[in-house]
Formats: sequence, structure tokens, C-alpha cells
Amino acid sequence: MPAVEPLSRSRRLVILVTAFLGWMFAGATMSLLPLVADSATKEFLGDAASKTLIGSWFVKYIVAFLLGAACGGAVLGWLGDRWGRAKAMGISILWYAGWTGLSYFCTRAEQLLVLRFVACMGIGGMWPNGVALVSEAWGNVSRPMLAGLIGAAANVGILLFGLVAEAVGVTDSHWKWVFLAGSTPVLLGVLVLVACPESPRWRHHQRDDVPRGCVSIRDVFVSPLLQRTVVGILLGAVPLLGAWGASKWIMMWTGAVGKSISDPSMKPLTPVYWGLGATMGSLCGGWIANRCGRKLSYFGTSIASTLVAGYVFRYVEPANHWHFFAPIFLLGLIPTIYFGWLPLFLPELFPTGVRATGAGVAFNFGRIISAGVILSTTGLVAAYDGNFARIGATTSLIYLVGAMVIWAAPNTSGEMEDAIIP
Repeated sequence: MPAVEPLSRSRRLVILVTAFLGWMFAGATMSLLPLVADSATKEFLGDAASKTLIGSWFVKYIVAFLLGAACGGAVLGWLGDRWGRAKAMGISILWYAGWTGLSYFCTRAEQLLVLRFVACMGIGGMWPNGVALVSEAWGNVSRPMLAGLIGAAANVGILLFGLVAEAVGVTDSHWKWVFLAGSTPVLLGVLVLVACPESPRWRHHQRDDVPRGCVSIRDVFVSPLLQRTVVGILLGAVPLLGAWGASKWIMMWTGAVGKSISDPSMKPLTPVYWGLGATMGSLCGGWIANRCGRKLSYFGTSIASTLVAGYVFRYVEPANHWHFFAPIFLLGLIPTIYFGWLPLFLPELFPTGVRATGAGVAFNFGRIISAGVILSTTGLVAAYDGNFARIGATTSLIYLVGAMVIWAAPNTSGEMEDAIIP
């Protein structure tokens, strides 16, 4: 079989920049609703908006995001294996940006819930196609660094949007603008469709190995890939449960405390400090995985994340800026090492023909598990009487599951080879 023709450096840079920006804007889109959830729900529900009801709707919004991203990851990941990574990535960006912009016109909580589900399908599709495209376009030597860079992209988006929100202001009477801001990546989506090069490995595979259109999501759920897929799903679910089941309660927590002490800056500053730590943590994730080994680095991150999250939610008081935001920085730094680890490890589990499908299923089907668990936290909202710190302390124990699951993971070669499946 002829060798894969490499891309020029300039075309590989185009792939890296567009994938980084696509996932960066996806991160910004992910951060929109935690910023405005309480204000939007109050406006939609009016006098009926109690603290417990607002918390329950917040859980529903998170579940809508997770299920939408899971569906999008499976469908658009499959599309990436069939039509090409670059095309599917461009479609994903247009999808999440366009539907986010339409959320501006919502007048009911149910409408926002539905549009959140639909928009987040694009976020779910962006991850596997962007990761597969970058992994296949760049050499094995560069992948640990690039995995961290792509992992950091979403957190850069969260950080930047937090700065914008702090400057513009997000209040109960001024919050809808965030959805218009979330529609701006439409231009990037068009650029990707027009100018982003396709993966050379995918082109080679389509030309020489497999007829177009024969890829199926079912392929990753049968032997010899089934075990790898299940382990990948579990390894992807733990960081997502930690991020959305625990860390995102900080936004609700600091928002409530900020209002009680008449400090409106508490809420928008939280994603800034968290995003700064998260950017550094995810950027180092690929390097740490390569340096310490895939299994040991995941295990260590799980233990450290449990300790940090437990400390923040149990012992830190938001009333003092410096005493609060320094631990929030650590909560961003440590658990997000996972998100530099995952872009390196998950593509190694699957051969080229199903790489986007497999990575999409492994990462995004973890969101379905996360959605089910997080939906159960509506009971915690009532049981803890809206005490968001106690909810975060309880749900953050999920990181301990990751410390056990990682030892069931297969040993990959650390290279993007197709012959890794036994």
C-alpha cells in the first residue's frame, strides 16, 4: 500500500488553528448558560421562581447540553468518518453557533431547554472531528503537545468569555446578549468548509481501503473494538461528571453569595479564575500523559481532583475574593488535566476508518451517563435546600471512580497506528 502523502506545514497549521478556534468557541458556548441560567429562569418563571426551582432548571439545562452533545458526537463523528473530518468540523461549528444565536428569541424555559439540546449537538460533533483531524495531520512526536493545546482550547474560550461577561455585565435584566455573542463563530464555520484541508490519513483510507459510506456507529460496539469503546466511554464520563456534575455548581453558588453580599462581580469573575487554571491544566495534560504514562497520569489526576474539589466545596467561603479565587484556580487547574489527556489517548484506541466515530462515541457517550447521574441531583437540590456547595461536595466524589476504571484501560502504543487492535 502506498504511503500517506504528508501535508505541507502551512496546511497543517491551518488545520491546527481552525480546530483550536472551533473548540475554543465551543468552550465559550458551553459557558454561556451557567452564566445566565438563574437570570433566564427568573425571567421565564416570574414570581414562581424559587431557589430550589431555579436549581432544578439548571440541572435540566446541563442534561440538555450533555444529551445534545452525546447525540451530536455520535452522528457528526460518524459523518466525519464518512464525508471527511474537515467538512464535519465546519458543519459542527455552524450548527452550534447558529442554534445558539436563535436562543436569543426564547421566551420560555422549555424553549431554551430544547434549543440548548439542539445547539450542543454541534459541540459534540466538534470534538471528535477536530481531535481526529489534528491527530492525523501531525506526527506522533507533536501529538502530546497538540493534544494539550486542543484540550486547552475550550478553557481559553471559557476564560475569554468570562472576561467579556465581566466587562459587559450579566444581570437579571441584561443577559440575552450572550446568545448573540455565541452566534459569531458562524463565520469560522464557513471558513472551515471553504479553506480547511482534509486529513491525509482519511483520504488515503477512503481511496485505498474502504468504500465510501460503509462506516457505521455499530462498528465500535462489536469485537474487536467493543472493550476499548466501553473503557473509553467510562474514562470520558468521569471528567465530564466532575466538570458538569460538580464544578459547574460553583457558578450557581457564587452567584447566590455575590447577591447576598451585594458583589455582582463574584459570578463573572469565577469562570475567569477557573478558566485560567483550566487552560494551564488542559495544556499540560498531553505532556503529563506522555511523561508519566497514560494510566498513572489519569490515576493521579483522579486522586488530586477529588482532594481539591472536596476542599473547595467543604471549606472555602466565597465572601473573601483572594481566599476564594485561589482555590477556584486550582479547581480549574487539576481536574482539567483530563481534557489534555483525552485528546491524546482516545484516538489511539481506534483505527483510521472509525477514529472520529470511536473518539466521538467514547467521549460523548460518557455524557449520557453523566446526564443520568446529574439528573438525579435534582433530588440533591431539594434534599440540601438549594445549598449548592453541599451538592458540589457530594458530586465531586465521582473522581474516585476514575482512579479505579483507568486500570482496565488497554496499553496503547502511543502512536497513531492502525494495527493496534488485537
